[in-house]
Amino acid sequence: MTKTHPSKERTFVLIKPDGVQRGLIGEIIKRYENVGLKLVGMKMLVPDPDHVEAHYTLDPNWRRVTGEKTIKGYREKGLTPPSEDPLEITAKILENLKKYMSCGPVVAMVWQGAHAVKIVRKLTGGTEPLTSDVGTIRGDYVLDSYQMSDPDNRAVRNLIHASGSEEEAEIEIAHWFSDSEMTNYRMVHEEILYDVNLDGILE
Repeated sequence: MTKTHPSKERTFVLIKPDGVQRGLIGEIIKRYENVGLKLVGMKMLVPDPDHVEAHYTLDPNWRRVTGEKTIKGYREKGLTPPSEDPLEITAKILENLKKYMSCGPVVAMVWQGAHAVKIVRKLTGGTEPLTSDVGTIRGDYVLDSYQMSDPDNRAVRNLIHASGSEEEAEIEIAHWFSDSEMTNYRMVHEEILYDVNLDGILE
């Protein structure tokens, strides 16, 4: 079986309602375009809470893993978790996410290019804006933190969702896009990024 060339790797990105409301759509797209990724699918919509819940639970382990990570995060900060039951914690997280993600329009996108999943995650930054590195989108454009969001009983506002793995990207793309909503096309700069011998530059 022939393995697909890395340049064909795709990932899913969602600009959340806070990113749209703050007028950062163009800036976020620019960051991904500047590194050489190609936008192959894009649409704006207001997702309903059921669609948001389905998105976060595409991975059957999401509830357990997210709850366990949250408990661990509390303990690492010397804090007492709100519950020792991962599923109870995740139930509250999911309700907050559903409210957050369905409060206004979002922009769903599919990006293609070499190592698309890892490149997008690197440019986007860590989940919590406060601890995201300077130079990342979240590190440069958001000042939210779990220290603020947890007592307020809301989801942390971090502008973007980005797929965490190739497998996750595949199922998330299918959840938000039909095949007919994506476009296959060539861009001139792909010759520079991927052509082995850089043929055809000189006349």
